[in-house]
Amino acid sequence: MAACRSEDAGQDSILEPLCFPERPAGGSGAPGPPPGPSGPCPGEPAVCVFCSESVPPQDRDLLLKHLLLQHKLVIADVKLIADFPKYLLYWKGRFLEQPLTDFCSVIKTNSTGPAEKQEHYFLLCDVLPEDRLLRENLQQKRLERVLEQQQKERDDSSFQRLCMFCSEEFSGNRSSLLNHMAREHSFSIGLPDNIVFCSDFLDALQRKLDNLQCLYCEKTFRDKTTLKDHMRKKSHRRINASNREYDRFYVINYLELGKTWEEVQSEDDRELVDDEDDDWSDWQAHPVCAVCLFCDQQSETMEKIYRHMEEAHGFDLHKLRIDLNLRFYQQVKLVNFIRRQIHQSRCYGCQQSFSCRAAALQHIMAAGHVMKLPDVSAWDQPQYFFPTYENDALLCSLADSDGETDGPVRSEDVPVIAEDISNLRTLKQSSVLKQLLKNTGC
Repeated sequence: MAACRSEDAGQDSILEPLCFPERPAGGSGAPGPPPGPSGPCPGEPAVCVFCSESVPPQDRDLLLKHLLLQHKLVIADVKLIADFPKYLLYWKGRFLEQPLTDFCSVIKTNSTGPAEKQEHYFLLCDVLPEDRLLRENLQQKRLERVLEQQQKERDDSSFQRLCMFCSEEFSGNRSSLLNHMAREHSFSIGLPDNIVFCSDFLDALQRKLDNLQCLYCEKTFRDKTTLKDHMRKKSHRRINASNREYDRFYVINYLELGKTWEEVQSEDDRELVDDEDDDWSDWQAHPVCAVCLFCDQQSETMEKIYRHMEEAHGFDLHKLRIDLNLRFYQQVKLVNFIRRQIHQSRCYGCQQSFSCRAAALQHIMAAGHVMKLPDVSAWDQPQYFFPTYENDALLCSLADSDGETDGPVRSEDVPVIAEDISNLRTLKQSSVLKQLLKNTGC
């Protein structure tokens, strides 16, 4: 999640979606969004598509903030763009040739308010065939570079390195060291032919060990002896598969645009399994927890989380729904509005800002603003159709107002964004890997 405070705009701007922790409250908190696979950072800076503002590639979020606040431009799925500087350079040229509205969907905020308070934002995404083609070309070029690098490492006979566990020296091909660690120390990071940027990978693992950090659970210990005993006794001589830091070292993560290695592998597995062998009898759904609007309390039962909010915080969502005759989509916008305000350390009742979330919550309780809502025009806005937290289970429990369940859904309740989907089927059937194999004659 990336959030930034703008003195010019006078409000917070959320650049990427938030997610609640998957485990119950009391854990270490929600992890950040996983980075996409990438090789060494390119040297060219990322330049704004409208002005001369530029940042180093590793400071991409600063430029995204600039585009949002200064130019009202939002780029969708940035983490899936293989070469962000080249992507921006391409669109910089195209925006000089044609108007911005020829390429971007326009999102109007505060649509029901006065004209002077309305703002237009522009969304650039791969629904546009030209954008999709650009992303695929950048992805294919990166894949070609990665495959070339992988082949060099396969053929490299000058590799030389010490084992991380016994300090035995290995020279020649990298496979000798990787096979040794798997065979002698039960530590495997995968088949050598599936790994790229191997030296960088081993450097990253060595740094963790030098910092007395377990490679699997990533806990830190007081000395090397304690760390060694821990990894041996707990069978932690493996890497943490959920750590997205390692994605860039596996070739499979570069194969399909917008897909992780888990998705690619699951598709391959489905092709190998007969339909008659499918057995879902022992499948268990992962429990989804609803999170309180005001604290970290979680519950797998919606009734419990509603009761908790009423008893602990004095907030009764059912009462608000009845008193204000809120339709389903209005309830969605209200929940997202409250989530957004509290995340930004602001009282949703009086709009007073605070230095931290705890101070805002203390004010809300002390001032009796728990059940105080601002004018409906403040929260009944199109931007609050989008959830503040992507995995907000509370949104799934909202009920329709009396008499609305059997009736048709009003058109003004549903946001409609025009999209060019003429080539959607073709886009779904295409992939970078298939195109590359076709070009190479494989």
